[in-house]
Amino acid sequence: MTKKHKRNRNVAIIGIGQTQYSSHREDVNQPEMIHEAVRLALQDANLTLDDIDCVTHGNMELFEMVHQPDLWQVIGTGAYGKDEYRVTTGGTTGTTVVCAADNLVASGLYDVVLAIGFEKLQEGHTTGGITNMADPLWGRNLQTGALTGSTAAAMIREFGEDRSRRAAMKMRIDMDKHASLNPNSHRSFGLDYDQIDDLMETSPKLVGELRLIHMCSQSDGACAMIFASEEKAKQLSDKPVWVRDHITVHREETFNLFGLEEDEREEMTHHYAAHRLYERNGIDDPVEYFDVFEMYDPSSWWGLDWLREFMLLEGDEHLKMVENDEIKIGGKLPMNPSGGVVAANPIGATAMVRVAEAALQIRGDAGGHQIPTEVKHALASGFGGTLWTVLVMLEKNLDWQ
Repeated sequence: MTKKHKRNRNVAIIGIGQTQYSSHREDVNQPEMIHEAVRLALQDANLTLDDIDCVTHGNMELFEMVHQPDLWQVIGTGAYGKDEYRVTTGGTTGTTVVCAADNLVASGLYDVVLAIGFEKLQEGHTTGGITNMADPLWGRNLQTGALTGSTAAAMIREFGEDRSRRAAMKMRIDMDKHASLNPNSHRSFGLDYDQIDDLMETSPKLVGELRLIHMCSQSDGACAMIFASEEKAKQLSDKPVWVRDHITVHREETFNLFGLEEDEREEMTHHYAAHRLYERNGIDDPVEYFDVFEMYDPSSWWGLDWLREFMLLEGDEHLKMVENDEIKIGGKLPMNPSGGVVAANPIGATAMVRVAEAALQIRGDAGGHQIPTEVKHALASGFGGTLWTVLVMLEKNLDWQ
């Protein structure tokens, strides 16, 4: 029996700010770009920098090769004279920053914390960073980053080539249609379902069944969020979004790169984290419980496979959810109404954007990609290179306690 999660005090999200995401933000430097998101978050919360007790700050230093960027970026973050915490955990950075901000407030150390995630990838070299971060022999599988065909190959072995390829492409088109409703999206192509056959054959191949159209982009952009204690949140916000729980799981060097037979399947950190999180919060059926899921989906193949892992589904239930339009806006469990990672990927902010977008759905402030029905319960995920998984649960009300 997993011990029930206990919080020292409740924490709410009371401010959200996002820049537009694009391939190149040459009109601003890093502090200026970050300042756009910070200013929007402060405006959203109707606060000033004087109201902020502490700042948490994160991106992937490895990609831009600007180390200790929080020192330079004080002029954009507003952290001058304040306590600040620097966080870098790979692809999960954005959600780790969220967890850190939540913990800093829940602990009682601070009442109001500003969380910032960003990346300006056009100023760096993501592939160069990834290919130099691991041993070239034993860590070779890590050096491909999200470029892997193993998930597609495993799915095809289990469910057949035609069905698997169609489901993955349909999910990609679903995400593109969501992205078309989100003005902050980097990529929205106007894809339609009559293009499935054509896209499966004509999109450039990367590795195995993984094609360019399946993959996430590299984006510039920043996201900022403001977290407050229950007392402060009720004073400052008409519609706070409550952080119910979060969990972090990673395998690091212990995950198995070699030796598995084709029909063997290790438990993913996604599945393990989801099971532990739901168990300690008394959630028996996550598909029924959650009203929206913002998933960190680096590619359509991974997004399709991970739907099964996160929702603890059996057999081909995840394929059926995609085939039956259950993950679309208006479906049973809308997934990534924002368009997801395949629509915008400023890596240090990407996972935070999942939490921010889930919170906007609960508030009813997501604009053109708002779910038409009330959103009370939301789930957001982050993912990083060494099978690092973060899950964050958000609630509209405090009646879950």
